Amino acid sequence: MSLATTPEQPQDPSPQNTAATFCATLVDEWIEHGVRHAVISPGSRSTPMALALTARPELEVHVAHDERVASFIALGIGLQGTPAILLCTSGTAAAHFHAAAVEAHQSAVPMIICTADRPPELRDVGAAQTIDQTKLYGDAVRWFHDPGVADNAAAHTWRSLAAHSFSSSTGLWPGPVHLNLPFREPLVGVAGSLPARRAAVGQRVSLPSSAAASHDALVDLAALLNRSRGVIVAGHGCGDPAAAVVLLAQSLGWPVLADSRSGLRHFSEVAVAAADQLLRHPGFASEHIPDVVLRLGEPPASKVLNQWLTVSNAVQIQISAVPTWADPDAAISHRLTADVDQVCRSLAALVGAGDAQWLTGWTTAEAQAQQAITTALDNGPLAAPTEPLVARAIGASLPANAHLVVSSSMPIRDVEWFGEIAEGVSVHCNRGANGIDGVVATAIGVAVATGAPTALLIGDVAFVHDSSALIALMSRRNADLRIVVVDNDGGGIFSFLPQASTLASERFEQLFGTPHGTDLVALAAAHSIPAATVHTLAELRAALAVAGPQVIRVQSTRDANVAVHQLVNEAVSAAIDLMA
Repeated sequence: MSLATTPEQPQDPSPQNTAATFCATLVDEWIEHGVRHAVISPGSRSTPMALALTARPELEVHVAHDERVASFIALGIGLQGTPAILLCTSGTAAAHFHAAAVEAHQSAVPMIICTADRPPELRDVGAAQTIDQTKLYGDAVRWFHDPGVADNAAAHTWRSLAAHSFSSSTGLWPGPVHLNLPFREPLVGVAGSLPARRAAVGQRVSLPSSAAASHDALVDLAALLNRSRGVIVAGHGCGDPAAAVVLLAQSLGWPVLADSRSGLRHFSEVAVAAADQLLRHPGFASEHIPDVVLRLGEPPASKVLNQWLTVSNAVQIQISAVPTWADPDAAISHRLTADVDQVCRSLAALVGAGDAQWLTGWTTAEAQAQQAITTALDNGPLAAPTEPLVARAIGASLPANAHLVVSSSMPIRDVEWFGEIAEGVSVHCNRGANGIDGVVATAIGVAVATGAPTALLIGDVAFVHDSSALIALMSRRNADLRIVVVDNDGGGIFSFLPQASTLASERFEQLFGTPHGTDLVALAAAHSIPAATVHTLAELRAALAVAGPQVIRVQSTRDANVAVHQLVNEAVSAAIDLMA
């Protein structure tokens, strides 16, 4: 429903009606480009844009009181490829968007941030709720623009402004865009006729999602891959559909060390999910050093895998659809920014067949490792679920086409190390900046954007940190979000670090264990969200089968968790010994 696409006509000169028309024009253009969600934090100065967003039935509008929560909801929506419009009032409200803007920047997630502002005459004079919002997010945005107070004389530029912001957010390197929009009082106006649309969106020239690789570049790359001992390391962003990676792996005769977010773990003929456990075995690690490493998409979380790749002295090639520099160990010698799916399909036709025994050695070890993990963790459906077992069960228990959001810190590592991801389940994690902030809100964004069953695996500290997001979830009763909270009353990941054994227990607990003592079930219930503690694997699976919103608490202890991880690692090592 476009309010108008007629040639420009003289407009009402009143500032409130000009602002209303300006905002309505931006919104109309964004809708034409495919935007379907807006996230608003309440405030006065943002009234003109808030009214324009809520006036359009094409948009689903989500209101979140906490600006940080709102921004991570927008991030979760943007994970599906189309930006949400994120809006707040002026002042420190805009500062609370910064963490999500950084994550969107580093994870290449589109987002259009609109911060309302005071007009120029109220800046730098001590006006209430006014800060310097110019380039507030620094280099974390793809584009910043402050068009000034809306003026009818510039009406012919308004659609271009909206199109520019959308294109900058969704181009070759997706990410956040920041529009700082000053408004004068009065703030409530009536939109007039909108400026004409110069051309249909489909008639505009647009860039592809990523550049195509030249034939010469592909031939050179195929020559580098002409080795029998190679591995493909596949992470988030390794192509869609991911089957192209499998085709290349089969052509090369190489294993795919598949991150939980790769979408490849169910391809058992080439996929290796237990790489972390296998490479903890010194003999296996030394006997399987590759000559070439092909990295696709984002790097995995496993420190063991990354260190093994670094010391391998292999030729390392990185292919990514976005021009990010992901090489913390300075090990990559060749880079290609191009569509990963297209490159893999093209290379599969150019490379020669590799050594079948090389691939068989990896996949046989993978099968043995998975059996050892299952045996070590399986104490029956009535046994208390451990943290590795929760991570293993959740991805296999969700329905087809579901989404699994995983918190940083221990949950993403447990899912990478132990997770079984069913075909059709998409895994998401904020690994751009690896923060634990905004995780619940991100999952809400995924749930409302997809309309699909969505699960969240999160630790208790991250859950409490983002507990204000439960207010937003309470208002979204149609969001099928099933939150699984592993509760060990503190920062579990620190128990695996040297601090746990080198510091006195009281000091360790004060600085790293950080027990909070929060009753997580009561916290959820206070927000009218169904919540319960499960005590067995069977209860966990039964709870996961129920549509959300709901909170499922699994109790754990940090010391026992360390012991379970050690038990699993020893079981896999013993299984590899038996293969010798």
